[in-house]
Amino acid sequence: MSKKPNERREAENEAKSVLRVLRVSPRKLNLVAQQIRGLGAGKALNELAFSRKRIAVDVRKALQSAVANAENNHQLDVDRLFVSEASVGKGIVMKRFHTRARGRSAGIEKPFSQLTIVVRERAQEEAN
Repeated sequence: MSKKPNERREAENEAKSVLRVLRVSPRKLNLVAQQIRGLGAGKALNELAFSRKRIAVDVRKALQSAVANAENNHQLDVDRLFVSEASVGKGIVMKRFHTRARGRSAGIEKPFSQLTIVVRERAQEEAN
């Protein structure tokens, strides 16, 4: 006796990819996510390839994963995909300390983030 498979949470014309433990602050990651929201998948990949932000490399991998999920798992047309959602969330915060003069110390916070990218297939008449 096995469990029933989980029902799909996304719509039939959507696919998603989630990156969970990214070592960057959510504020900095959101700057890169804003660049690709609403763009076509090809244009967004191109935008990330030439971005000077360090985290753009990981965001590009997540977007490629979402596009691959759409193509292989959900049989969506890659040419009609666009980034419908790129959301950023907070992860854990590692706390460290830095020794200072006169026996004092200062706190250092190393934040982590998570990124969710959802790509959606445009309708046939919208794509033209």
